[in-house]
Amino acid sequence: MRKILCICLLCVGALADKTVEIYVEKIHCPLCTAIVRKALLGVEGVKSAKVTQSSKTAVVVASDEVSESALLKALEATSYTGVVKSLKF
Repeated sequence: MRKILCICLLCVGALADKTVEIYVEKIHCPLCTAIVRKALLGVEGVKSAKVTQSSKTAVVVASDEVSESALLKALEATSYTGVVKSLKF
């Protein structure tokens, strides 16, 4: 019974997340990816951030309350600008 309850709670928690894909044009080296990732992880509610140099994209998994503008603001604070490519709930 406990296992079923835990699985249900995990599923409900996963439903409250959203995935945001952000294009960051200025990414050109591994240091850039680290800076962008750290900035995105600094936003309250962000659960994970994966930044890829080759595609210049950041994929962020965050709670539903995190706004796209908060993510873009965090990037701007580090002199990077981004454009939201996609948003999935």
